[in-house]
Amino acid sequence: MSGPEYPALYLKRGEDKRLRAGHLWVFSNEVDTAKSPLPEFPVGGPVWILDASGKPLGTGYANPSTLICARLVDRGGKPLDRSLITHRLNVALSLRERLRHEPFYRLVFGEADGLPGLVIDRFDDIVVAQLNTAGMQAVKDEVQAAIEKVLKPSALVWKNDSSARTLEGLPEQVDVVFGTVPERVRVKEGGLDFELDVLQGQKTGWFYDQHDNRDRLQPWVKGAKVLDLFSYVGAWGIRAAGFGAEDVTCVDASSSAVAQIEANARLNGFAGRVHAVRADAFEFLRDARAEKRHWDVVVLDPPAFIKRRKDFKEGALAYRRINEMAMQVLARDGILVSASCSHHMGRPALLEAIQTGARHLDRQVQVLCQLQQSADHPVHAAIPETDYLKGYIGRVLPA
Repeated sequence: MSGPEYPALYLKRGEDKRLRAGHLWVFSNEVDTAKSPLPEFPVGGPVWILDASGKPLGTGYANPSTLICARLVDRGGKPLDRSLITHRLNVALSLRERLRHEPFYRLVFGEADGLPGLVIDRFDDIVVAQLNTAGMQAVKDEVQAAIEKVLKPSALVWKNDSSARTLEGLPEQVDVVFGTVPERVRVKEGGLDFELDVLQGQKTGWFYDQHDNRDRLQPWVKGAKVLDLFSYVGAWGIRAAGFGAEDVTCVDASSSAVAQIEANARLNGFAGRVHAVRADAFEFLRDARAEKRHWDVVVLDPPAFIKRRKDFKEGALAYRRINEMAMQVLARDGILVSASCSHHMGRPALLEAIQTGARHLDRQVQVLCQLQQSADHPVHAAIPETDYLKGYIGRVLPA
């Protein structure tokens, strides 16, 4: 092997097929532990990944204590160093600059951008990043140097509080590495301004993955009454107001989210048309049905109801329930926007949940548009796990 001198991680015979097809993950049961005793590999340390005959598949990093015990980084044998990270940041940046006119986007989406375990979101000159694996944590300084070289941000935040870090045996923490991060960071989308808390907010503070889908609201909301459930800071609802919705109700269970919805509505001059309600979405829909309230458009963008494969049955039922309840408060000929960010809830399963709910109410659904994650969250063609967001815009009619 030419290249860096790293420990060798041997795969069992035949277990190289998925990696040769383009995937980047190695599972612990695929490793030849006689040749490569996993406990001997340092957590987050670099490795050569080899097939059973000793032919190199590429370089990567290991975490012997996790199910995904190694991730492939470079098939040519390059080390995960400042030079490689900088190159891949530049490749990622070229896509985003073609996609967006302003610097508000996800710059790096892990494996899809050739940097497994790394997430970077850009809020103009403020960068929020997550190191979600031990291997990426091990090159933290190199990542920071690459970010500074490519983006020259005024501030950098490590938002290292994801559940993925817990699985990797890493501590959860949020640090401002340098610069000043205001209490409210501004993001621009669709000609509107939003403010959010990147330090205490959900994930990295903003859900860029729904940007393209929110753009698709335009034909359906002008002059309409819109209900935005699981609203967070009001992205869907306020975008609907920007497209001419007459009246928007945003619902979230968090008091801080509701306060931010109200602030964002005022920021865009929509205070008279956008109303925020603190409530559990299921309870809100139950009460709205009892009060015979109706909306022309209902948006469902819930958190993941299925976080593990074994939770599928219970989670699928929750998706069916929330969609059925949403249809019960839709006006005649109403529009339902329904999304799922659960990887284990595939596109056919979500459509089945919507359809089953509709049939239970003796209604039918016309699918008008299929939704997927925005282009700044590209799907790696060989890694189905990167294809996690799906949804539908549907017209709900009597059967």
